[in-house]
Amino acid sequence: MPAPNTRSAAAFATPHTIPARNRPATPLLLALGLSALLVACGPGNKPPAGPPGGMPPAQVGVVTVKLGDVGLFTELPGRLEASRTAQVRARAAGIVQKRLFREGSDVKAGQVLFEIDASPYEASFASAQANLTRAEANLMQTTEQAQRYKPLAAEQAVSQQEYINAQAAQKQAQADVASARAAVQSARINLAYTRVTAPIAGRIGRSLVTEGALVGQGEATPLAAIQQINPLYVNFTQSAGEVMALRRAMDSGKLKRAGEQAASVRVYLEDGSAYPIAGKLLFSDLSVDATTGQIMLRAELPNPAGMLLPGLYVRVRLEQAIASNAITLPQQAVTRSSQGDSVMVVGADGKVKPRPVKVGGQQDGQWVILDGLTAGEQVMVDGFQKLRGDAPVKPVPWSAPGSQPAASAGQPPSAASAAAGPATAPASAPASAASGTAR
Repeated sequence: MPAPNTRSAAAFATPHTIPARNRPATPLLLALGLSALLVACGPGNKPPAGPPGGMPPAQVGVVTVKLGDVGLFTELPGRLEASRTAQVRARAAGIVQKRLFREGSDVKAGQVLFEIDASPYEASFASAQANLTRAEANLMQTTEQAQRYKPLAAEQAVSQQEYINAQAAQKQAQADVASARAAVQSARINLAYTRVTAPIAGRIGRSLVTEGALVGQGEATPLAAIQQINPLYVNFTQSAGEVMALRRAMDSGKLKRAGEQAASVRVYLEDGSAYPIAGKLLFSDLSVDATTGQIMLRAELPNPAGMLLPGLYVRVRLEQAIASNAITLPQQAVTRSSQGDSVMVVGADGKVKPRPVKVGGQQDGQWVILDGLTAGEQVMVDGFQKLRGDAPVKPVPWSAPGSQPAASAGQPPSAASAAAGPATAPASAPASAASGTAR
């Protein structure tokens, strides 16, 4: 074996470059280099395991699990309804002469809204007053006669029958006066009906009649409608099964009640914005609708500025209970399927594994997790497309879009990029070493 190595070395060396005294050392150097290369490539000196291609672990956004009390909300569709509604009707027959309000404005109770021609009612009132005066005069005359006959009847100057007749005339005159007074009162009421007033305070709608219209002939003609919109009622329904499940959970101690009324109400408008004032639950219907299986609920909602209107469609968020030791996760972190709900948990070794969880509802765009996770675990929220089989990942704190990322909180962007720079620099070193080995 030494002879071929000597010839091979001599073939690459020339007498001009390598002196004759150094030629025996060349085979020894080549043998040492070959031995070092074999040792480096031996089974005990394999390169550290890592992602394919020598790339660093993929960064994924995670949130750290924290336990706490979380309110369980239920969102239901509802409709707004005026707390009081009154129909303004004409109770006196006649021609409408004036309309004394502006459509769509707020009116007070007792405010005059319409004026109807009062001429016939004024005449009836005057006639009733005249009849009352006549009845009172007759009463005065009969009273005087009865008083005059009284001592005469005692002295038997007049017959007893005449005295009785005088007393009867007095009583009849008193009845006539009472009847006349009632007629006057009735005429006064009918005359007052010619001035149509608001029965309640609230917002009045459009006028159903105009000046010159004949109203009140045979029936009370509708003139306008008034709705009291502060406060408003919110009517909505909830599944009887959900109500029963919540009651069982609260009775067993799994859930705690939310306040004395066991519910607080928030209203969200059609554009998704939240109404700033909270409402309160008034009652729960004790019966279940046999056709729909729903329970009717009603809440009272303050509306001091009059921004909300009756009939408006809203979303009602009802906090019915509080879950202890619960967790909230962003919705994109939870995978929901027919097999159940699951999340991806990053372990201590950097590997991602699925974990089944129990979802109890949602709160402010996040799922409420009731079971399946423990405090301190890291749940993957972002970077699912970066997963490559069983390769480990690098978890970094995740922040909601539009907020400052938690990973760079308190660190300027330049420092963050500088810190990330060295992580990618070694990627070129293994490549060059590999190419040198190939050569």
